[in-house]
Amino acid sequence: MFRYTKATLLREAVVWLAALVSLLPFYFLVSTALKPDDELLSTTSSAPPHAPTLANFTDVLATTGQNSILLALINSALITLGSIVGLVLFGSLAAYVLARSTRRWGTVTFYLFLVAIILPTQLGLIPLYIGARKLGLVGTPYGMIVLYIGTLMPLAVFLYAGFFRGLPRDYEEAAAIDGASPGRVFARVVLPLMAPATGTVAILTGLIVWNDFFTALIFLGGSDYQTLPVSMYYYVGSLVSAWNKIFAIVILSMIPILAFYLFAQKKFIQGFAGGIK
Repeated sequence: MFRYTKATLLREAVVWLAALVSLLPFYFLVSTALKPDDELLSTTSSAPPHAPTLANFTDVLATTGQNSILLALINSALITLGSIVGLVLFGSLAAYVLARSTRRWGTVTFYLFLVAIILPTQLGLIPLYIGARKLGLVGTPYGMIVLYIGTLMPLAVFLYAGFFRGLPRDYEEAAAIDGASPGRVFARVVLPLMAPATGTVAILTGLIVWNDFFTALIFLGGSDYQTLPVSMYYYVGSLVSAWNKIFAIVILSMIPILAFYLFAQKKFIQGFAGGIK
């Protein structure tokens, strides 16, 4: 029988205190983003806004040209979504083949993917850029999608392979006995059972692509398809001290990825908890 003791009260107080400390940066972020220009210069960062306004959000969304925040949001969403779809499709197929392979080449290839996870992408940045430029992929969102699929494929394969190895073959054998082709078995039986792994892959790779700055700066900097981190970088350089507008951009950049996490968090938690039951 559970008893509410002083020790329980102390633990709850510590948890609430830790939660408040963790949320403190978000308070400063939202509070500053809602302040008009006159309050920004006349009040401290800890003071709440006396006359909250959404003008900072409308101002940054109304920008045009290469540093358009709205256009950058669309570009980031397009590149992130395309990368996730490609990684889920090709990563699951590659991991399924490697996990079900009984030959030595399958094991060797899987370990090569593990090595690729350890190696930093920056080591191959120059040959990647030269190859992408020759193929006409520099400065285009489709080139970035191909690049992200290639660089994040080892992570997707690693995550999927662990789940496939834990999946009993009985499901596949039963579907094959019923006359389903290997492709149909994978699409209709195996992949739906891998929903927790798909959620984990989508969230982890989506976060990496959405927040990536360095690669996007090299391949998209100065083009008409700049992602949000790159546009934010140039925007901050032009605004200098307009922190209310800068924080408004930060909040706008957080909303899509937080919404995606809330949508897929159930599968993400299942993925870390062990996948298929």
